[in-house]
Amino acid sequence: MTKIVTLTLAPSLDSATLTPKIYPEGKLRCTAPVFEPGGGGINVARAIVHLGGQATALFPIGGPTGAHLEQLLRDEGIVTETVETQDWTRQNLHVHTENTGEQYRFVMPGARLTEAEFASLSKKIENIPAGSILVISGSLPPGTHINALTDLIHKAQNAGVRCILDSSGDALAAGLKLGGLALVKPNLNELSALVGRPLENPGDVLAAAQKIIREGGAERVVVSLGPQGALAVDAQGSFQVVPPPVKKMSTVGAGDSMVGAMTLKLATGADLPDIVRFGVAAGSAATLNIGTRLCSDKDTQQIYQYLCQQTLAH
Repeated sequence: MTKIVTLTLAPSLDSATLTPKIYPEGKLRCTAPVFEPGGGGINVARAIVHLGGQATALFPIGGPTGAHLEQLLRDEGIVTETVETQDWTRQNLHVHTENTGEQYRFVMPGARLTEAEFASLSKKIENIPAGSILVISGSLPPGTHINALTDLIHKAQNAGVRCILDSSGDALAAGLKLGGLALVKPNLNELSALVGRPLENPGDVLAAAQKIIREGGAERVVVSLGPQGALAVDAQGSFQVVPPPVKKMSTVGAGDSMVGAMTLKLATGADLPDIVRFGVAAGSAATLNIGTRLCSDKDTQQIYQYLCQQTLAH
């Protein structure tokens, strides 16, 4: 199978806990925290492994939080490749309240990367074999310039590596301007921000995605639409995959699960309809879980089989 490497520039150690209710001033009694790996590319690699594939997670780590993060990944059977950093890996907090069912996500800034640390990550990218897939997912750490990201993508592409970019804002815009991306997965808000105006109807969404294809930004654009599934566009056409209604417990991890599943299918040479069906299935499967858990193979396969029996909406 094609080698898959994921890059996470701002990884995190995520802790999740449960409390009866949230109110100001008083002490909020919480359950013992559950620690899980965090960060876009890291979760993409985890989703791929959950679905029976293989991926190498490349990321910077620093301090005890970084060591804890790497150990958690090894415990899951994830192959890791790391660069030591001076700054500690950040720790995020997810709090679920019993009385309302609401979820609060406290996200800290990523650890800063020195020029030497970023250069070490870039060097590892240059060593990825031609024909591999590189998934760059997540936010940029404070102080890391957009040009550093596009230079990294450019080096990978020149080495014959297909790049998937799952980001937003300036990072997504810069990656698309560079062009030649194998796949991008903006959500509706991210696509709206990219074109600088609200996308108020399906025709607007389709036109915005087609413009990316036409200008050479990416070979495939998959716009995630939440409960409405995803709109997929390439040079051959467009279609929408709509998942079955499910009881949504949490949206955390749905996007990363979707990217992981699509990457896995892309690595096997699947066509776009199959890539997107599997991606939507994994994203929907992730919403069945409370907290930060990703998709399970069992739930994903069940939803995927359902989607394979449905007629694509063009």
